[in-house]
Amino acid sequence: MVLPVAFFAVFFAWPVTSIVERGLRPDGHWELGRFAQTLSSPEILDVLWFTLWQALASTALTLLVALPGAYVFARFDFPGKGPLRAVVTVPFVLPTVMVGTAFLALLGRRGLLDELWGVRLDTSVWAILIAHVFFNYAVVVRTVGGLWSQLDPRQEEAARVLGASRWRAWRTVTLPALGPSVAAAALMVFLFTASSFGIVQILGGPAYSTLETEIYRQTADRLQLSTAAVLTLVQFVAVGAILAVHARTVRRRETALKLVPPERTAARPRGAGQWLLLGAVLLSIGLLILAPLGVLVERSLATSTGYGLDHYRALQSVDENGTFLVPMTDTIVNSLQYALAATAIAVVIGGLAAAALTRRAGRLVRGFDALLMLPLGVSAVTVGFGFLITLDEPPLDLRASWILVPLAQALVGVPFVVRTMLPVLRAVDERLREAAAVLGASPWRAWHEVDLPLVRRALLIAAGFAFAVSLGEFGATVFIARPDNPTLPVAVARLLGRPGELNYGQAMALSTILMVVCAVSLLLLERLRNDRTSGEF
Repeated sequence: MVLPVAFFAVFFAWPVTSIVERGLRPDGHWELGRFAQTLSSPEILDVLWFTLWQALASTALTLLVALPGAYVFARFDFPGKGPLRAVVTVPFVLPTVMVGTAFLALLGRRGLLDELWGVRLDTSVWAILIAHVFFNYAVVVRTVGGLWSQLDPRQEEAARVLGASRWRAWRTVTLPALGPSVAAAALMVFLFTASSFGIVQILGGPAYSTLETEIYRQTADRLQLSTAAVLTLVQFVAVGAILAVHARTVRRRETALKLVPPERTAARPRGAGQWLLLGAVLLSIGLLILAPLGVLVERSLATSTGYGLDHYRALQSVDENGTFLVPMTDTIVNSLQYALAATAIAVVIGGLAAAALTRRAGRLVRGFDALLMLPLGVSAVTVGFGFLITLDEPPLDLRASWILVPLAQALVGVPFVVRTMLPVLRAVDERLREAAAVLGASPWRAWHEVDLPLVRRALLIAAGFAFAVSLGEFGATVFIARPDNPTLPVAVARLLGRPGELNYGQAMALSTILMVVCAVSLLLLERLRNDRTSGEF
């Protein structure tokens, strides 16, 4: 556990603490009055209120839309189910800036709906809420559907035989078993939407701001580090409380899973009602997920003279205004190299952390488990800016080093590795390790001969998720990526911030390339996935 603790201490706790201290101790003295001053500001209160209610609304909408999908994927067997499961997961691993771009292409100025019917929702709250449902649909489908597929349907059928109606049998038998899983999914969706950055930044504009976007605005635009520090601490406390509740629901869910043996319960739909439900879910997936992704491709091909590859060809040229010092094709290569390095770091750190959490117990270990999830909710903007002001002196003067970007990306990848590996490692029979030790195997050989063959598939899945989320990291990378080595999400955001049809088209082309890479990664993961190696994601 030493290496994971040291990694998070140096590359997460230290940068975040430093940026907060610099904001609240500008002249060497603590200015705690900044809390009351900042939190009493009408502008900040509006930000806090919008962050809270849009997260609650996004969570409720996501559950409403995604729970029928979770049931369909859990209980129905139909052609194309595996690839479709991968497709609905694609939005979750896409960078939020690209999700905003997809809905901008659908709902914004010059978007498809604007051209066809003059409908524009690019700066509407509805656009933000719909984009959040698009992004978090897979969280509910995989988290709730994973448990739903392992519940024995004969329990509900027994209640029906005893005279209970279909609704009462579901409410009294199935719903209590699903409760912890639904709560865990809702908490994760709330966490992701409350800390939303790229989606709100692109679709909300200056009219709407969450805690995350306001921290960025106060840090990058206004240089008000004291205000950003107060908001960071507020976010930190809120995220800590959410993760504490999430940890309790996860433990309850794991207990339920141990009590109910997993069974293959999926079957072809029967009756008009089930076929109608399947059709409705497929239609919602088409409208909510496939339509924005399809429009993204269409906008990347649309030019003033018709459809063509002009925007893709333009990616090979250097920007005349000097915003980008290399062709966009080099940006693609840079992003892939950064993501591979970040994946290697995340797999090593996350794998060691998961192994340590498997072999130890207690409050300290549970606290470290929660700490591993903090990078998913704490402001990535704060982490990125913290990197710049802390990692600038020997022995860790990394500001000019290429490794800085993969380190920031790995912070986001580690939680996915841990959450994927942990359930699988806990399922390994401890007696196998003990038998290997009795036969004279060293701890390393026992791990290589016993654990590795059993968790190899889960390790590949963890690496795939880490690669996908590292490729799309934006909040921290936007601060530390250099103009001569930008990443794909940073390049997309900068292109969208500049006027002109060519810049818009190049942003759509880059987003399409990123989408294809993520989709291919997810399809490969789906081939590796099975019920025992799916983890929490």
